[in-house]
Amino acid sequence: MPSIYDLVDRVERLLVRHEELTRTNTLLEQQVLALTQERDSLRSRLAAARSRVDALLDRLPLESTDSQKSGT
Repeated sequence: MPSIYDLVDRVERLLVRHEELTRTNTLLEQQVLALTQERDSLRSRLAAARSRVDALLDRLPLESTDSQKSGT
């Protein structure tokens, strides 16, 4: 049977480990938040770029696109 000192030592080590894991978890949560914000920003930029490309495509003359399809 373990002595009280062994149990105290083990509890102290568990508390230290818990603190380490808590700090690690906090850092990971911050990274997730930063990456989520970056992803959302990139999605927004992509949507804006798609809109600009679509607007440019709409401005192309129809004859040009028809002649390209027929190979002329």
